Amino acid sequence: MDEKKAESIGIINALRRGTVPAAGLERLAVGLEVEGRVIGEQLEYVATGGADVKFVRGDYGSGKTFLVARALEIARDQGYATAHVMISADTPLHKLSALYYRILSSLRTAEHENALKEIIDNWTFSIEEQIIDVEKTEEDEVLEAGTVARIEEALTDISTVNPALAAALRVYYTANNAGEFQLAQAALGWLSGEPHIGRDFRRAAGVKGEVDEVSALVFLQGIVRVIRGAGYRGLAVAVDEVETVQALPSNLRQRGYNNLRQIVDAVDRGQMPHCYFLFTGTPAFFEGSKGIRSLPPLYDRLKVVGDDGYTNPLQTQIELSPFDRPKLEAAAQKVCEVYSDAYGPVDRERVSHRFVRGMIDGVTSRFGGRVDVIPRVFLREFVDLLDKCELYTEYDPAQAYAFDAGKVKQELNEEEEAFFEVEF
Repeated sequence: MDEKKAESIGIINALRRGTVPAAGLERLAVGLEVEGRVIGEQLEYVATGGADVKFVRGDYGSGKTFLVARALEIARDQGYATAHVMISADTPLHKLSALYYRILSSLRTAEHENALKEIIDNWTFSIEEQIIDVEKTEEDEVLEAGTVARIEEALTDISTVNPALAAALRVYYTANNAGEFQLAQAALGWLSGEPHIGRDFRRAAGVKGEVDEVSALVFLQGIVRVIRGAGYRGLAVAVDEVETVQALPSNLRQRGYNNLRQIVDAVDRGQMPHCYFLFTGTPAFFEGSKGIRSLPPLYDRLKVVGDDGYTNPLQTQIELSPFDRPKLEAAAQKVCEVYSDAYGPVDRERVSHRFVRGMIDGVTSRFGGRVDVIPRVFLREFVDLLDKCELYTEYDPAQAYAFDAGKVKQELNEEEEAFFEVEF
């Protein structure tokens, strides 16, 4: 099976489940050309040693999740390691240590998911290769001593603030070389911010405690150096659903906003080279009384200037407009193209442009004509219809298909159901 066909099947499988595909998103993207270009240009700047941050603003149904996934895909295509974090009760914005843990546990590259181990291994291997070139030897003792020395050297300034990161990397490397894989795994867990790592590792590394609120960003800076040393251009981090912080008590909410300001300021001060951060939030997060307005210094950094009817994605915020009928119809046509690559040509007599427009009318009429609530549900039903056309030559969607409002109601997630009052 060729690569394009395999990717096409993966895209269609994800749409059948009502989820965002893991790859090939450029083949489904509609109306995001400018935003994609802006993000791509930011990433090119970050690769030169800069840092940047962007906030994506949009109501439910505007495509924030899709844009985030597409942005991370662009980053991986450009040679970045990426991470995707969802703010939640388990990963609250007011705990930088939890944010750090989710970043490292979700690290992904174009080649690997859960990529922390591969990244560190690639880094230490590249150091060994350099030592072999210089010393003209492959003796284990020489390689190990030289590599440990270069690990320390690469993190000298970070070790001045907190020596634990270099110590943990040293233990991971030497334990792997000695075949002490349990100790190496413990070191990897501690590096990623896992709590309750055993005493054997702590004794070997000479460290106490865990990655905490004070050390989290310092450790992240060090991990980015490892990522760079492994051959990647930097780290791109997407932090999704930041608006959930509004539901917290005021003290935790303010701590979360202060952490957000700390990240923005670290970027602006040049303390996070080769790092790109992308945050998403609803309009209420940016303008509501429990949003960032409650911390004026943060609001001043993130607010949008000018309101003349033209959005400017070069500003700190990318403002997304709701999904509309032309975008949904264009998305349906793109799905037909992907489906054709996966399973063979779609019968455009049975699935004509007129039928697609009629199907959109039938679905959206039960949502007060609003399109922005139903792209996921619509595309899931549309793929089901394409499947039936592929499986049964006698299947005529114009006669057989009928929008089942009751079935769709059962498929709505909590956010979809809460966002609109659907009349059935």
